[in-house]
Amino acid sequence: MEKLFKILTQLSASFVFFILVATITVLYLTAKPAIEKFGAHFIIDSRWGVVDVIQNSIATKTTPPTAPVNSKIEAPTSVNTVAPTTADNTPSADDTSAPDDGMSMNDQFDTDETIPTDDDTDTGQAGLPDQGGKKTEIIYGGAVPIIGTIFSTLVAMLFSIPVAMGIAVFLSEIANEHIARPIGIAIELLAAIPSIIYGMWALFYFGPFIASIFGGHSVSLLVAGLVLGIMVIPFMAALSRDAINTTPDVLKESAYAMGATKFEVIKDIIFPYAKAGIIGSIIVSLGRAMGETMAVAFVIGGIFKFANDITAPTTSIPVVLANNFAESSGMSMNALFYLSLVLFAVSFITIFSAKYFFLRRR
Repeated sequence: MEKLFKILTQLSASFVFFILVATITVLYLTAKPAIEKFGAHFIIDSRWGVVDVIQNSIATKTTPPTAPVNSKIEAPTSVNTVAPTTADNTPSADDTSAPDDGMSMNDQFDTDETIPTDDDTDTGQAGLPDQGGKKTEIIYGGAVPIIGTIFSTLVAMLFSIPVAMGIAVFLSEIANEHIARPIGIAIELLAAIPSIIYGMWALFYFGPFIASIFGGHSVSLLVAGLVLGIMVIPFMAALSRDAINTTPDVLKESAYAMGATKFEVIKDIIFPYAKAGIIGSIIVSLGRAMGETMAVAFVIGGIFKFANDITAPTTSIPVVLANNFAESSGMSMNALFYLSLVLFAVSFITIFSAKYFFLRRR
């Protein structure tokens, strides 16, 4: 039984690494065409689904520089000249070559036969014919959603960390049991609310309220960050409270016996002892904030534009994935997987850096 238990635990641990490797592999293989086409410039390019005109150097070299673009249609257009007539409006003899089948020469050239025109070599922009063998391609870049994700998460953390720490300290060290128990239950209920409900509430009530105070739009980077902060406060507060409760009573009693105040005990005894658990709660909340989709999709705006200020609308990586995944195929699908791979990398780097700088042994 002992051996079987050991094997089951090893399989459980291996399953975590298998899921991680499988996820990274699928993301990379699907995003590989976009990675090869756009490269690292994808991260700093702010265009998404924009048609770009590219000069074809081979076609430019083979095109005579002095030849007019529509030289091939000069012969058809020359038949549009009016034949000379006599004084009594009788057609001249030169007009005897005109077809007598009821269809004029102009009508013959208005048929569906393939005749090179300016429209056939258009670059996709009205009035800009292709004079140098130009071609068009769609450019995808992830700079706007990457910046939107980072700043919305930053706003959420700046708002949620002080509030969550205050709740955790109040529940564990200040409030009596009759008050701490119902507040703790309320915190757990807030953590169980689906994110789409937060989004609907923020869109119709919280967003207009924030806009009336700070100005700007009711859907903006600020509203999205505050909604994210409200969503992660229950997780951060609950985990931090549990970490604070692990502080031995003998340490706190010794500090009180030496004349320390409650604030000094919390600052110098409880926080240093529970630092690992508190930082862990912040990291878990950070990961949730970076990957949140539905609530942010309601209130961030969803436009591919850098926010000029914090009250302007923009977009984020999860919002782009949710809004465009169903209609995408081909290179656009590869670009979305490239964007999700970037989100995975940003999350991993952020969490790794937080663990390294805050939880390393001194």
